[in-house]
Amino acid sequence: MTIKTNCQRTGAKESGASHQGSHPKARRRSGALAALVRKLGLATMAVAAVTSTGCYGVNGGYSLGFLGFPIPVSPYYQHKAEEEFWKHERYDRVPILGPTTSGGAPVALDPPSDDEIMHALEEARPVQGGIPLLYEKQRNDVRIIKEKIADYVDPPRFYPLIGPAQLHHAHYKCSIYFEEKTTIGYPVPHTLHDREAVEVVYIDHNHFHMVGDVEPYTTPEL
Repeated sequence: MTIKTNCQRTGAKESGASHQGSHPKARRRSGALAALVRKLGLATMAVAAVTSTGCYGVNGGYSLGFLGFPIPVSPYYQHKAEEEFWKHERYDRVPILGPTTSGGAPVALDPPSDDEIMHALEEARPVQGGIPLLYEKQRNDVRIIKEKIADYVDPPRFYPLIGPAQLHHAHYKCSIYFEEKTTIGYPVPHTLHDREAVEVVYIDHNHFHMVGDVEPYTTPEL
């Protein structure tokens, strides 16, 4: 019995020693695997940070494919958007003024400004948006003549969202005299210089005048 106990104890010690020898190998393998996963995670984060910086990225931004260069955008489009808002804010709204005074026919005293006329001319005969050294257009020595061709007031009536009002019509004829220079660089380089260019634009300055007593509005029977 004593011999068997000693053998069992000896076998237990040998098995424990063998287990202790196998643990360092498993730990080395798990440590190497964790280090590999950590390196792959860091590399993925670095690639995502580099490619998502600036005007292009992994989120479907504008790019030129795998090269990763951003698409250049001309400042002409920025200027165009700001110009559209400028015109809407100053010239595309119909003002509502006070009632007309007695003692004479109302007269429009607000002719179009030079800025408004130049914007109208740009829509009719644009010079912006050219390509340098290939196609450019310039406008110089501009002279403007403004003529009022109509000025009258409609009878009072009811306007939705405004109420009783009168529509005052004011129509202007604007003649613009200028020099226009066109430079073409490809395929045959040449320059066209028109020293007597003329353009005529018509601008309406219609506006409302509030009125007092008018015929009462009756709701139609349905």
